[in-house]
Amino acid sequence: MEVDLTAPNGRKWAQPLGLFINNEFVKSSNEQKLASINPTTEEEICSVYAATSDDIDTAVAAARKAFRDPSWKSLSGTERGALMLKLADLVSQHAETLATIECLDNGKPYTTALTENVPEVVNVFRYYGGYADKNFGQVIDVGPAKFAYTVKEPLGVCGQIIPWNYPLDMAAWKLGPALCCGNTVVLKLAEQTPLSMLYLANLIKEAGFPPGVVNIINGYGREAGAALVQHPQVDKIAFTGSTATGKEIMKLASATMKNITLETGGKSPLIVFEDADLDLAATWSHIGIMSNQGQICTATSRILVHENIYDKFTEKFKAKIQQLSVLGDPFEKTTFQGPQVTKQQYERVLSYINIGKEEGATLFLGGEAAPQKGKGFFIAPTVFTNVKTTMKIYREEIFGPCAAVASFKTEEEAIEMANDSTYGLGAALFTKDLNRAHRVAREIEAGMVWINSSNDADFRVPFGGVKQSGIGRELGEAGLAPYCNVKAIHVNMAA
Repeated sequence: MEVDLTAPNGRKWAQPLGLFINNEFVKSSNEQKLASINPTTEEEICSVYAATSDDIDTAVAAARKAFRDPSWKSLSGTERGALMLKLADLVSQHAETLATIECLDNGKPYTTALTENVPEVVNVFRYYGGYADKNFGQVIDVGPAKFAYTVKEPLGVCGQIIPWNYPLDMAAWKLGPALCCGNTVVLKLAEQTPLSMLYLANLIKEAGFPPGVVNIINGYGREAGAALVQHPQVDKIAFTGSTATGKEIMKLASATMKNITLETGGKSPLIVFEDADLDLAATWSHIGIMSNQGQICTATSRILVHENIYDKFTEKFKAKIQQLSVLGDPFEKTTFQGPQVTKQQYERVLSYINIGKEEGATLFLGGEAAPQKGKGFFIAPTVFTNVKTTMKIYREEIFGPCAAVASFKTEEEAIEMANDSTYGLGAALFTKDLNRAHRVAREIEAGMVWINSSNDADFRVPFGGVKQSGIGRELGEAGLAPYCNVKAIHVNMAA
């Protein structure tokens, strides 16, 4: 049920291949597998077992049994928190191996995985581990004839479906609050990037979580994902991924009226006002669209610049990209940008670049495939200027290192352009005017607004969108609400 692997950085580990059910790795019921591909070399890393609907039944049954078992149900919040803190410590101890697997399987730079992604997992588990005995109900004063109070209870079995762009982080964002509140979980991994979380599954067992509390499933979305969403014994679905898939999940979950949390697509604006610090704006604009190969749901990919500073800003933006966006082997320390995660995603991004050219936008930088040593799903960081608001590259989520830069004349026009989208996940704005900063932040239709930065999310702050960018919130205290029921209890004091 495992294979010994060695990465280009020399790190060796035993890679689990099975479905993690009841704290054990098992084969899929028909022994079907899916291949995980290294996007840097285009070669197969290994194949893991892919769940069938029967395997989903088994995993859900394990989670349901664990939810009712005293080994989990009877734990105090303090004891649950201790398990989560132990898991955080183990993740920290295995940081280099987890970062290596993430780099190999996903294509993101090793340095980024080690210094940003794995620490995020540790922080989220520690944060919610600390909250586990502090998520209280309340006593409500309704007069002396009645004693009324509320308790917060876990929902039950939570089905969680994560994307391929941040495999470790997105799993932590979902596991953290679910376990904090006392739920059990069936976590369905992205078929493109299953390896890092399968390795982390061993750490869950080592931390002392009872069998069945966390079950981790590999599999195809149309088979395993659909079976999980429709399962009558699953009480909640949490999903991060595309808006189109989110809509399908809503339909499937509606049959049993499941509680749902959706974090879906985005086409986030970044506004540069005339008084902005242009060096600062260029620096954060680069981070906001070029980080993680542009594979970020909140990527500020629509850059709106005041017409009086348009040329000056675009030159600074271009220079910043040329200085910092070093393409290369993700295991090299100098690499900022690795390959796109899959050939399919690589071809999708290139197709949008071609569309941008055909639509008449100016190709200001990049715009071509950039294989390294003849291999890999690499794309040169790309910037289109003179972009019109009707163009597809302006309106549709590309999910790659491709920015569309448009101009505006007035604050009112900038707000109108920012809000002219079916999405509403994130937004950023740059100005030295504090009043304008707060005024515009309130007018933008988005779940999150960054002022004079972009995409510097924090595990202590709610994350989520409006419109077709999702339902509900993750992270922070707000991330607990989707994972517990508030039960009201009325006591007749006159009885």
